[in-house]
Amino acid sequence: MAQKVVQKIHNLGAQNSIFNHYIAEIRDQEIQKDPMRFRRNLERIGEIFAYEISKQLDYAPKEVITPLGEAHVEQLTAQPVVASVLRAGLTLHQGLLSYFDRAENAFISAYRKHQKDGSFEIEVEYLSCPSLEGKTLILADPMLATGSSMVLSYQSLIKFGQPAHTHIVTTIASSEGLDYLCKKMPANITIWTGAIDEELTAQAYIVPGLGDAGDLAYGVKVQE
Repeated sequence: MAQKVVQKIHNLGAQNSIFNHYIAEIRDQEIQKDPMRFRRNLERIGEIFAYEISKQLDYAPKEVITPLGEAHVEQLTAQPVVASVLRAGLTLHQGLLSYFDRAENAFISAYRKHQKDGSFEIEVEYLSCPSLEGKTLILADPMLATGSSMVLSYQSLIKFGQPAHTHIVTTIASSEGLDYLCKKMPANITIWTGAIDEELTAQAYIVPGLGDAGDLAYGVKVQE
């Protein structure tokens, strides 16, 4: 049987809003010199993604007692599980968690292990996750380049159960990475991005992209 395609891709940057201001700032090499602002902008981007994703979730009516009577309000029937790819995903994670403040959390370390010939493999070293069976999963990583690490992260997470639906959150995605996800991921996936860039370098970095989000947020790491 042929693989089903991803249900939908939402590019929030396609419509003008303050969201694009934050995208512009995390790309700007001068503003990037302030790591605290870079982290805060990614956090705010995560908050906007959370708000938009919340419109896709299930709600039920609930009575709330106020000092003057009763109010009928639609509220979430269940909180999602918020998962992030370490370390760059921590900033987006905090933004998502600011809105889904009762969510369970998962963390996965998926990184590129570079070879001497310039190639690399994706390796997973650490994984912490609650049961995902029948739940809504939000999986965040600021950059979607080839898409390989996102697919591997998802495949590692679903060992803890099959989510009812998964929302992939990435600040900037390459066209190639999106195509890869559409081919490799199941149908119950929705992708959320802030911008789609067409080019990847030979080292699989997005152009124009923004550089290494993890380094910009938390400092340059020593390469082994």
